[in-house]
Amino acid sequence: MRVLIIEDEVKLAENLRRGLSEHGYVADVAPNGVDGLHLATEGHYDLVLLDVMLPGIDGFGVLQSLRKRNNTPVLMLTARDRVEDRVKGLQDGADDYLVKPFAFSELLARMQALLRRGGTARASSTGTTLALADLELDLARHRATRAGTKLDLTAKELKLLALLLRRQGQVLSRTVIAEEVWDMNFDSDTSVIEVAIRRLRSKLDDPFEKKLLHTVRGMGYVLEARDESA
Repeated sequence: MRVLIIEDEVKLAENLRRGLSEHGYVADVAPNGVDGLHLATEGHYDLVLLDVMLPGIDGFGVLQSLRKRNNTPVLMLTARDRVEDRVKGLQDGADDYLVKPFAFSELLARMQALLRRGGTARASSTGTTLALADLELDLARHRATRAGTKLDLTAKELKLLALLLRRQGQVLSRTVIAEEVWDMNFDSDTSVIEVAIRRLRSKLDDPFEKKLLHTVRGMGYVLEARDESA
């Protein structure tokens, strides 16, 4: 799951990035409003953590511009605890508001609530399409395509792909995949998950230059579009 942190306090931003990474999130940091707005509109994030006091464009300006383009959940972070500020943020389109200093556990809880409320996948207007880069999965038609090319997937592979797309950017362990896709627990040493991932990867990634399905050694698997030049 991808999170964008728009925060100019370097130490706080790094602490947030590290803490979120430890909890399975993929977090990027923007140190000012201009860069933050660019990333928020051009990238594919599940949630934005947005400070109010920012150089370039303040948080309210970022929020107003962002809301003209997409509905990514936004949790505002600020030391300004006046009721008027909180009301303005919510009226401008913020989904929640957290006053500094705050406990990291509360931040996580609020993030999880927003993600549950808003859903974890970018859906089409019909709510039946999951997408990442040039990969699309039409849930209603049980049809997956990449760069316009139909992928010949089994029912189980479609279910596995749907799980990975819904939780794109988040590392999923073999146990989680087994429970979600097979509705049961497998022994941790089983090769069932590895075989399923290998078969899906052969259809999803092998024919294409850009790889989307990645193995995170010792942790599990993640579906995300990585910047190969980074």
